[in-house]
Amino acid sequence: MSVGMEKSPAQKAKNFPLYRSLPRLVRDPLQEIERIATVAGGQIFRLDFGVFRPYVVTHPDDVQYVLKDNPEGFLRDGTFWRPLHRLFGEGIMSQGERWALSRKVLQPTLTRRHIASMADQMAAIVNDAVEALAEPARSGRPIDVRAELDSLVNTTVLRTFFGNKISMEQNILLAPAFEKIAVAIGLRFLMPFLPHAVPVPGDRAFHEAVRTIDEVLFPLIRENRGRPADDLDFFGVLCGATEIDGSAVGDQWIRDNLVSMFATATETTAGALTWLWPLLDTHLEVAERLYEEIDRVVGRGPVNATHGRDLTYTRQVIQEVLRLYPVGWLFPRQLVAPLTIGGVKIKGGETVLVSPYLTHRLTEFWDRPLEFDPDRFAGGHKAGERRHRYSYFPFGGGPHKCIGEHVFNAEAELMIASILSRFRPVYTTSISERPKIGATLRPRENLQITLRPVA
Repeated sequence: MSVGMEKSPAQKAKNFPLYRSLPRLVRDPLQEIERIATVAGGQIFRLDFGVFRPYVVTHPDDVQYVLKDNPEGFLRDGTFWRPLHRLFGEGIMSQGERWALSRKVLQPTLTRRHIASMADQMAAIVNDAVEALAEPARSGRPIDVRAELDSLVNTTVLRTFFGNKISMEQNILLAPAFEKIAVAIGLRFLMPFLPHAVPVPGDRAFHEAVRTIDEVLFPLIRENRGRPADDLDFFGVLCGATEIDGSAVGDQWIRDNLVSMFATATETTAGALTWLWPLLDTHLEVAERLYEEIDRVVGRGPVNATHGRDLTYTRQVIQEVLRLYPVGWLFPRQLVAPLTIGGVKIKGGETVLVSPYLTHRLTEFWDRPLEFDPDRFAGGHKAGERRHRYSYFPFGGGPHKCIGEHVFNAEAELMIASILSRFRPVYTTSISERPKIGATLRPRENLQITLRPVA
């Protein structure tokens, strides 16, 4: 496959005019895009919205070229980034000097070694937070899975990575604001080509939520800027950061990074764990193996840092959940200058979309790609499968790979082990395994379960 240079005459990407499949697109836009990607079979194709025609890259060779081999040729800019930029600004979710400074400052708080050093503290926080589930379990009261996971993850993230500098009272304002944004931004993400001058449902809720976030964070930033950064928490390292010339960074830059870290640290974990429960409901053999491992390794709890090394199948389950439902399901890029990818010549300024969700479903690289099978990650890969490095990239890749990967892995393992060491889910409602499209992949319905205490 030609990547980055023309080894053969350049081809045209196959064009899919979406007006021809409008009923299917309206009914389930993600399923229609998935169908188109299957027809394309790993080749680059265009989604033709008429006024907007982005290229979609799915083959791992081409994904690697975009994310890792030539990242400077593709900007985090363009139509799809407009709604995200209004939230995240010029921090770790941007690029250039602002992004480089953000990564340099935040990286020490997110290394594998630092996360490992905090594992006992994180485990204690998780166990305390899971205790809140005991009351509904005793009474048999159903719980809203997403709401409870949001609360559990928010508590863990705030106490572990924000140094308790955001109080629970302030989080009562922040958490709903971020949830409101995740829902409100959906239509803008579906129709990114609409000018912001054209109002759409969700715009008012989005602006109100951003205003709430700013009203909470800016006073906290001013309060913490004069304090010594004794601990490696997000507030401490960001408020103590300086520019390359030694001058202090601005409040806006700190705010942009705090928003980015709060949103990604909570949404990624809560989003992925939300999908675990419907998958366990429909795959009883996976559920039984998961329960058996946690019973054997953790017992009745509490979970602690030493348990992690023996939760092998738990890690496989998490990896497979992320394969089917990567929270960051779409990585938009804008081409800087003309080049050829996969034999297709693309003009500068065009939008290129990279999607883990689509790549993770390519039959060339995944046997039975639509099936939930954690054993495909046993021992690194299942015998007979061809595993390209970029056939699986739920956290992206290259210099812009999510720096919170180790946080997610630690959080997810501890939370699953803590919950299932004490409770078993009893399903009172079922939900579709087809996700709802938006900035992240979310279930179409709220899932409710009853927790049964483990004897």
